[in-house]
Amino acid sequence: MQNNNHFDDLVIPSIKGLTAYIAGKPIEEVERELGLKNIIKLASNENPKGPSKRVLTAIEMASKNISQYPDGNGFYLKQAIANKYAIADEMITLGNGSNDVLDIIARAFLGPNREAVYSEHAFIVYSIATQSVSAVSKVAKACLPNSEQPYGHDLAAMRRLVSDKTSVVFIANPNNPTGTWLDVKELENFINDLPKHVIVVLDEAYCEYSETYDENSSIEWVQRYPNLIVTRTFSKAYGLAGLRVGYSISHSEISELLNRIRQPFNVNSLALVAAKEALVDDNYLVETRELNDKGLKQLENGFSALDLCYIPSKGNFITVEVGSSAVKIYEKLLNEGVIVRPISGYDLPNHLRVSIGTAEQNEILLKALKKVLTRV
Repeated sequence: MQNNNHFDDLVIPSIKGLTAYIAGKPIEEVERELGLKNIIKLASNENPKGPSKRVLTAIEMASKNISQYPDGNGFYLKQAIANKYAIADEMITLGNGSNDVLDIIARAFLGPNREAVYSEHAFIVYSIATQSVSAVSKVAKACLPNSEQPYGHDLAAMRRLVSDKTSVVFIANPNNPTGTWLDVKELENFINDLPKHVIVVLDEAYCEYSETYDENSSIEWVQRYPNLIVTRTFSKAYGLAGLRVGYSISHSEISELLNRIRQPFNVNSLALVAAKEALVDDNYLVETRELNDKGLKQLENGFSALDLCYIPSKGNFITVEVGSSAVKIYEKLLNEGVIVRPISGYDLPNHLRVSIGTAEQNEILLKALKKVLTRV
């Protein structure tokens, strides 16, 4: 039967040309397709510790009330964030993960005849959010592969792209998928130098993993630069990826605008209580960073032993260069029961991104990688 529907003719042009976000392959999908068991997933930058006991207890208690809508304002979570950073709760916008906040920002400040500036190899959601609202992407060339920050943000190149049409600049620190980071002083100088009509989005989804992390530095900048928005998430270091909760901190007038278009009840009740508990569980965060530091060193040493080049990382992942057969190596690793992330969509076709797992998971990955490299 012929299909006479022409929905492509109905959709706005920017959506017609949009490529959907592709997530890391789920364990269940690999089990179905390949008939394997005991698969390890090192593809989506999840915390291998899992949530803390106090978080699980809070979720169990809150689950008794899931027949009721959550607090649409997220009062107690916002209070916890405000107390932690000594800010007013009016400066906070909650999201269904920080991705949601990035999308809200794009809908608030971008549109036709407006431009967004971001770096080559930056988080792909910047491109998706920009294109979805019919805005124009201006992509700055990244740092050279042999630079101090291989494939990282080149702030000077980004600054040259800023024009009267620029409405938003997206900066990831550290960046996904490269794991590269920016010097704090250089970053603040960059923000200070931008025109005041430009909204600066500082995406700090992985900031807690850095041993030099200062949780208050960028928050303090918000007080000095009213055009700055800092976004963070509970999906990574706090181990709540499955609950989808993130937030932004900005000038209260910006937050008020973002909250106008935020979807009602965009953070569910279990996520609200879990994030509140996770935020004050300092021991969990310390243990997470220690586990990640050891795992990162384990993979660095393992890649070096295999004569593979990797990009130094400040995140809970590391990107390794495996050559033009990256897709084949990814597929062969799947058959070994190991899921990693091909990143050709980030213009890094010769690389794979590997999340940091437990010591045992990391060792399984390294053994599997050594095995498949001999067969390519």
